[in-house]
Amino acid sequence: MSADPRVSIHPDSSVLMAAIAARLITKLVDVQDRFGEATVVLTGGSVGIGTLKAVADSPAAPAVDWTKVNFWWGDERFVGAKDPDRNTLQAHEALLQHISVDPSRVNEPGSSDEFESPELAAEDYARRLSEAAAAEHAADMSDNRPENPGKLPRFDVVLLGVGPDAHVASLFPEQAGIREKQLTVVGVRNSPKPPPERISLTLPAINTAAEVWMVVAGEDKAGAVGLALAGANPVHVPAAGPAGRSRTLWLIDENAASRVPEQLVRKAPAGS
Repeated sequence: MSADPRVSIHPDSSVLMAAIAARLITKLVDVQDRFGEATVVLTGGSVGIGTLKAVADSPAAPAVDWTKVNFWWGDERFVGAKDPDRNTLQAHEALLQHISVDPSRVNEPGSSDEFESPELAAEDYARRLSEAAAAEHAADMSDNRPENPGKLPRFDVVLLGVGPDAHVASLFPEQAGIREKQLTVVGVRNSPKPPPERISLTLPAINTAAEVWMVVAGEDKAGAVGLALAGANPVHVPAAGPAGRSRTLWLIDENAASRVPEQLVRKAPAGS
């Protein structure tokens, strides 16, 4: 588990999204230099999608070899593939259609066009994650390769938004998804935020990531951010649960930061 989370506060949401985009580009370049490829888990929401647009607009974006980036999603709405509510569709419009991606590396959760239930779509997504982990394991020629592949590929960065109710991905307070300990992906029903049916990575899956970046803007999120950083129980405050193995970053704007414990605050320097 990572050390205490680092909190970086930016003046407003537009500055925040540009800063996250710059950080993500740098991180992907660094990971590719080390491993030859990189894996990022995307999120939806205004900050998540705005960040992807900022990546597309960045003059530094060509520094990344986008053909060697693996894309997954932390959650998805269980609706039709062309439904505008789909996080994947929004990500394509904001970023993926503007860069040279390898379609085989773009791993979208299934839609209601393909599966009869969110549970079946979740099982399919978990299977594909496991297959990616096995392929990664087979390609690893290092001496310290584990004896058996895990259920998940290496996640270099997981991006997560936070709802006003403190949900992350589609893990909502008190619901079964946030309590799940064994599965890597769950089907979600009766989401308090429409649409009601969804697919989500679980907290144990999220927490295999090298780095988890919590990306949050807006005064309506301040209470959730404050509770999460104060160490609340993740069952009640899901945003308190995510933690990267090497680093957990909270990248937030000033409106979302009003209830952050003072000892955790590190104001972002100008231009970062």
